[in-house]
Amino acid sequence: MATVTRAAPLRILCIHGYRQNSGSFREKTGALRKLLKKYVELVYMSAPHRVQQTGDAAQGKENEVGPGGDEAPRGWWFSDTQARSFDAGQQCQASLGLEESVEAVRTAVKDLGPFDGVLGFSQGAALVAMLCSIQEQNLEPQFQFRFAILVAGFRSACLEHQGFYGSPAPLAIPSLHVFGQEDQVISDRMSRELLPLFQEPQVLTHPGGHFVPAASAHRQTYQEFLKRFQ
Repeated sequence: MATVTRAAPLRILCIHGYRQNSGSFREKTGALRKLLKKYVELVYMSAPHRVQQTGDAAQGKENEVGPGGDEAPRGWWFSDTQARSFDAGQQCQASLGLEESVEAVRTAVKDLGPFDGVLGFSQGAALVAMLCSIQEQNLEPQFQFRFAILVAGFRSACLEHQGFYGSPAPLAIPSLHVFGQEDQVISDRMSRELLPLFQEPQVLTHPGGHFVPAASAHRQTYQEFLKRFQ
């Protein structure tokens, strides 16, 4: 009898949202890991910047740290450089911390990789779009992602980040964009603004809010996207 050899799981680097960390994001994507366990290995990293615990953490910001998140809440950059805080809708000239975060991803790829793809959620998805731009411009040889999954992503409103969106041609990296129609943190309109930046973006919408969807109804879309890379 012929032996059936199963393809090795795709390794995906996971980039959490603002006020999350590797532990809390791993918890919040437990259903996704279960849904795709035959196909992927999800590897988590934490952002380098600790987020201050303030009273406005629950006022519509990404207050995403769940039980079991034993690490401090973290972020990839701050839109308010004085308060060291972040709001996806805040217009700003300059941000704080992005360079260190790109360096942290570079280190994670070197130490934990190689990776087939990268997945980001919310502020992490906004960072993933920037990483794709960096990769496409051949600015970082460590980045060799074959695909990107952006959940509740958005374009940064910071002026100094607009260069990431100025490519003369859409980014060629295959991308899956996932967003909720009832997301009150990152609206589906904000997530759709990323679509023109990619050459052939695939879209998965769900009727819910600000989370990574992983119901059985979403399995086929994830699987059909991922099987191209196995």
